[in-house]
Amino acid sequence: MSSSSHPGNAAPQDPMAKGLAVFSFALGIPQTLMPGRVNRLIGVKDTTTSRAIMRAVGVRELVAGVGIFTDRRPAGWIWARVAGDTMDLALLGSALRNKSKSPTRTLAATGAVAGAFAADVIDGVRLSRASEGNGNGDGPPAGEIEQPVQVTAAITVRRDRAELYALWRDFERFPDFMAHLDDVRATGTTTSHWKARGPLGMTVEWDAEIIDDVPGERIAWRSVEGSKIDNSGTVRFVDAPGDQGTELHVHMRYSPPAGAVGATIAKIFGEEPAIGLKDDLRRFKNIAETGEIVRSDGSPEGTLGRRQLKQRPAHPLPDDELAGASTNGGGS
Repeated sequence: MSSSSHPGNAAPQDPMAKGLAVFSFALGIPQTLMPGRVNRLIGVKDTTTSRAIMRAVGVRELVAGVGIFTDRRPAGWIWARVAGDTMDLALLGSALRNKSKSPTRTLAATGAVAGAFAADVIDGVRLSRASEGNGNGDGPPAGEIEQPVQVTAAITVRRDRAELYALWRDFERFPDFMAHLDDVRATGTTTSHWKARGPLGMTVEWDAEIIDDVPGERIAWRSVEGSKIDNSGTVRFVDAPGDQGTELHVHMRYSPPAGAVGATIAKIFGEEPAIGLKDDLRRFKNIAETGEIVRSDGSPEGTLGRRQLKQRPAHPLPDDELAGASTNGGGS
């Protein structure tokens, strides 16, 4: 590898690189120690040759993980992972063409590798650009300039400000309209405990406190010091023009669980924060205006984008149905 090492400060500072190193170990250990079981798990025919290939892939993953953890600027090792992902995709594609034992499992494994490939490319490009921008790479590591996610959205609700303020101020009702929340429990007049789902099914919990509270105007909150996830938010209640209700303006800031790698994985699986917040506000509007979340045949699980049913392709009506429709329409 061409990456330079810094013995005095070996650990990489980039949180996404750390996540990818952990991912390498998580893959490499079972691939090296139990290649036959991994072959069967991903639907590849278990033979002496496939076991040897799987064990070699596992060793490669372990070497990459060690390389990332021992190099403070691990761009070269990340690009090595990209090359390895490319090889893995080719091997899985070959298994599919040769009618793997379980095509569904092989396709699932291919999707997982494609996701890892995307994360590796994103981090490799970012680390390489950071190194180029700092001359010989002596400036601050890329991880030190990582910014939290900032999300803003607004919606108009046909209710007055006082009513919407009271509904939003009841944080324990947030799981009713915020899809990623499992539970919110008040622990005091201005404090609460939150539990949410993160990328790939992981669970995160934190404590929050209200830092600004003006009835009918705004509420601001943030996670308390020492929480496992750093986040904050503000909602403002503004009279809508033309006496059309109230405009809600929401701004949230958070550091994704699992760091930058968590944010990347979330986007790969369709959990885009901006879209998620807009979906949450639509559900809040439903609750405020009707008392429940409105669902339709086309979206039985609500408006959350990743849960939407695929639309059916349009088909022309048969001639007899088309004639009947015309007759009924003309007689109305």
